[in-house]
Amino acid sequence: MASQRFHPLHWRTRPVWVLAVLVAISVVALFWSIGSGPVPLTWGEIAHALSGSGSEQASALIWKLRLPRAVLAFVAGGVLGLCGAALQGLFRNPLADPGLIGISAGGTLGAVTAIVTGFPVLLEGIPRGPLLALPLAAFTGALLATAAVYRIAAWHGRIQVATLLLAGVAVNAIAGSMIGWLTFIATDGQLRDLTFWSLGSVGGASWENLAACAPFLLGAMLILPRHARALNAMALGEANARHMGVAVERVKRAIVLSTALAIGAVVAFTGAIGFVGLIGPHLFRLAAGPDHRWVFPGAFFTGGSLLAVADVIARTVVAPAEIPVGIIVATVGAPFFLFLLLKEKRRGAA
Repeated sequence: MASQRFHPLHWRTRPVWVLAVLVAISVVALFWSIGSGPVPLTWGEIAHALSGSGSEQASALIWKLRLPRAVLAFVAGGVLGLCGAALQGLFRNPLADPGLIGISAGGTLGAVTAIVTGFPVLLEGIPRGPLLALPLAAFTGALLATAAVYRIAAWHGRIQVATLLLAGVAVNAIAGSMIGWLTFIATDGQLRDLTFWSLGSVGGASWENLAACAPFLLGAMLILPRHARALNAMALGEANARHMGVAVERVKRAIVLSTALAIGAVVAFTGAIGFVGLIGPHLFRLAAGPDHRWVFPGAFFTGGSLLAVADVIARTVVAPAEIPVGIIVATVGAPFFLFLLLKEKRRGAA
């Protein structure tokens, strides 16, 4: 007992230290992202530019180009990690991920449909209408995909692991086939835009885009952590959670809607980027445990750092060319997913 009392990684304090380290890593990742590019910048130059005392050239480069991109990459990755943690808690399944179970594909289908049909053009008379058209369309697609997967996987109040993955495969296949038809009828100009959605990128970041998706992302960032205690209770089973006073159905609706809204907004401005929602929560759980009160902020900072670093790699490895960031993430995420599958297989055999 004495060894537990004085152990520096006691379970009550360890999440605090892990989260503090993640915040420090996030700051480093953001500065690295801002300083990397054809014109490298030192941390001192970045600090002076952000404080308003830097050179005019450095300030223009940072404020107009690199800072919006770094912020979009970090926030998008953070929200993907946050939504992944929420879905894993809701489904009580460590393999749940916005990309693997079809939510990102549904959001992509919504955005692609809007592009091919010219829906944003129809909203030109509405203030900010064309800019909000894509996130709204992507949100609708993500919501429908989430609802479909949840309905298929639920059986007597429980989520079947195999059914969940198969439902995700089915939704991804259906969305992929519909995207294929839309690609076939798209014009040359639309095809160039559609390439962006299929591979994922944060290259189109701007303050205007960030302002457009901010309400969607902030909604999820504020709503999802409020259900951390409810998800902790639901981990013991929905019946036990109800006996503990948790409004299970209301929690489910809030998580589904918030996740679909946030993923739709992310997809609308970054395209489909998979595996961040799978990797982020798991890395934090491995280091600090499964308590959702800590997993939510931990998954946000882990996912944000992952995507920010992946974006730096994507635009520097083969510079001046740029690799789509979705390829970089998938290169790491696919082996990680296989590792989790094997881990679950061993656990089921034990």
